[in-house]
Amino acid sequence: MFEIYRFEVKSAPFLVHDFVGKDGNEVYRQKEKCLTIEGFELYIEAEFGIGQTQQYFENREGRYSEFVSVIRTIRKIIREDQIAGGMANVYNANLTARLNGLSENIETKGESPKIINVDPL
Repeated sequence: MFEIYRFEVKSAPFLVHDFVGKDGNEVYRQKEKCLTIEGFELYIEAEFGIGQTQQYFENREGRYSEFVSVIRTIRKIIREDQIAGGMANVYNANLTARLNGLSENIETKGESPKIINVDPL
């Protein structure tokens, strides 16, 4: 089911309404859709009538242990799609980083830099 979802998402890009050129010609640009867990869950429910799929992903009380490796692979494929798409600017890199718990930590220590006017005149 995931492979079917993946194929359908990647073969049906968003059509973004835009205007280009000095005359503002109307165009529709294709934008790739990214894979998401939520999108997969909604797809399964709509196409196959299978609801409550979050239980498989959460595996509460170990009820769905036989699906752990499949779920792990699905999560990795989705995460890789989002991160690689963000790095290539196909998707919004900041949003992709937040969705995947990635952050850039910048540590500053010491005093603020001082600006010195070195104009010889």
